[in-house]
Amino acid sequence: MKEFRVFAGRSNPALAQKVCDYLGISLGRRALEDFPDGELSLKLHEDVRGRDTFIIQSTCHPVNRNLMELLIMIDCLKRASADRITAVIPYFGYARQDRKDEGRVPITAKLVANLLTGAGADRVLTIDLHAAQIQAFFDIPVDNLSASPVLTAFMESVDNGPIVMVSPDVGNAKETRAFAGRLGVDLAIIDKRRVSGDKAVSYTVIGDVAGRTAIMVDDIIATAGTIVEGCRLLRERGAKRVIVAASHGVLCGPAVKRLIDADIDHLAITDTIPLAEGAAQIPGLRVLSVSELLGEAIRRIHHDESVSSLFIK
Repeated sequence: MKEFRVFAGRSNPALAQKVCDYLGISLGRRALEDFPDGELSLKLHEDVRGRDTFIIQSTCHPVNRNLMELLIMIDCLKRASADRITAVIPYFGYARQDRKDEGRVPITAKLVANLLTGAGADRVLTIDLHAAQIQAFFDIPVDNLSASPVLTAFMESVDNGPIVMVSPDVGNAKETRAFAGRLGVDLAIIDKRRVSGDKAVSYTVIGDVAGRTAIMVDDIIATAGTIVEGCRLLRERGAKRVIVAASHGVLCGPAVKRLIDADIDHLAITDTIPLAEGAAQIPGLRVLSVSELLGEAIRRIHHDESVSSLFIK
């Protein structure tokens, strides 16, 4: 098989380099710059004709620029006669609007799926989609990996007496129950109501957390309203320690300040998104790398091997 190429946009170069280090290859050379009017200029400095190619690009802040970079890189590879183009999107943005839950709203997750396919992507590799059904919006293969092996390893390192896994809301209960099963611990669920886009109110905890280490797990921490309110409630119900783990640390708006002020013993997030400004000041912060997970998936895709074992939740 021909040597494959891995390129990266500007959203998360550190993660892209770690993935290439795992694979034992060099990151593909390219020139990606901004024109004075804000348009993007791209030039590849690698031969990709007939080769398997991968583009690592999270569609995180600035979302629109990073998404456009990804689309332009896909188009460039297509026109350079790459054999197969895989969009590696560690964090898939625009995923929270995945259905019409009221009148006159878009379905942005489907729109982005159409854009990626139309640009020429042959395959998508991502981690913990906000809603698993988004895979069905694509007419090309989608590998939705789980960050659970990385997060579970962190949770297993926590040795502070009895542990209870806590779902921050009812909708996340299935995933949290899977973590509880792997760790062999009890499950608790927070009954939450969302007041607005950046504010959530937690009403009660279903389950016993008193005297235990409560580990609350979620896929995305955006403004941190849900997490901070949940931590407050867990403390009120007698939790001895509160630990939070999430796949994607978006940490936008008031999130960093909220988490600095919150009564959290540890916060574990992965590096699908670069650390937000000021986030290093969050007490007990741990950044876990998904580079080996992505690197192994890329290796298996290139060699036409199964990646299903990496989906296990």
